[in-house]
Amino acid sequence: MKTVIVILAALFGITSGRPALPTDSLRVMFWNVENFFDWRNDSTSVSDAEFSSLGARRWTRKRFYTKCNAIAKAVFWAEAPDVIGLAEVENAFVLRRLLNATLLRKLDYRIVHFDSPDPRGIDVALLYRSRRLVLADAAPCHLFAEDSSVISTRDIMLARFIAPDGGDIAFLVNHHPSKYGGAASGPRRQRAVLRLKQLADSLQSIGVTRILAMGDMNDTPANPVYRQLEPTLRNLAGPLYRQGEGTIKYDGAWELIDMFFASTTVHVGPMHILTIPFLTTRDATHAGTKPLRTYSGPRYLGGVSDHRPILVTLKL
Repeated sequence: MKTVIVILAALFGITSGRPALPTDSLRVMFWNVENFFDWRNDSTSVSDAEFSSLGARRWTRKRFYTKCNAIAKAVFWAEAPDVIGLAEVENAFVLRRLLNATLLRKLDYRIVHFDSPDPRGIDVALLYRSRRLVLADAAPCHLFAEDSSVISTRDIMLARFIAPDGGDIAFLVNHHPSKYGGAASGPRRQRAVLRLKQLADSLQSIGVTRILAMGDMNDTPANPVYRQLEPTLRNLAGPLYRQGEGTIKYDGAWELIDMFFASTTVHVGPMHILTIPFLTTRDATHAGTKPLRTYSGPRYLGGVSDHRPILVTLKL
């Protein structure tokens, strides 16, 4: 085990938890890790009975830790980003096991997580390198319907940090309502975009001008709804979308639904989509490759997600 850690450190420039990048850069990753549930049936969520040892998926402790180790390996492959936004996380327990029961325990990651009102029991979360960033405050931000009632879906997480240069930087982690239900689901995503705009505007009004939003938006950059975020936030996914790139594969075609949005005061490089070799498999139905999922229907495959991670580098 010690040899493996030394090799990883040599490959990625990570020694005693110190980041490889200079202090004037921050690397940020977002990844929907698809149904990252523990193996215990200990709640009333819709999916918990399915993803448990005796549930329909036979989601065992062994399979859970296989997924934890694959996620950790992917984080090392991405050179241990300073900030990692996650979607489809069940609870804080799975995050603690990810950080404490894998090689990630050798690094200095800390957790930001809140339970949300989503009926499937999935939330967004944030991991950050504590030697690079100091958490100032964080909050879950509900989505609201037109009648001001809370929408039963994932919250938007707001986390504000003190960056290595001493200034504020805020991250907004999103997982917007899905397209399940067809056209009727559109207004829910529009409410999510409106809420994101409100949060970004509120941050700027109190002097937090460096803002990076990230998430699974469950829609592509072609949707004009994202124009509502301008000029507060600009979409970084446009160039990749125009090139035909994507983060999920549906009916043989790539779709770009995972995105970053940055305020104009954030100096950010281009958005990248990470194709991680050991989490990719041949597409037997269509041409090329596709992400290796944990399950294909009821059949266990041993992968992590149907989404590819995305990455940006910020200059401070």
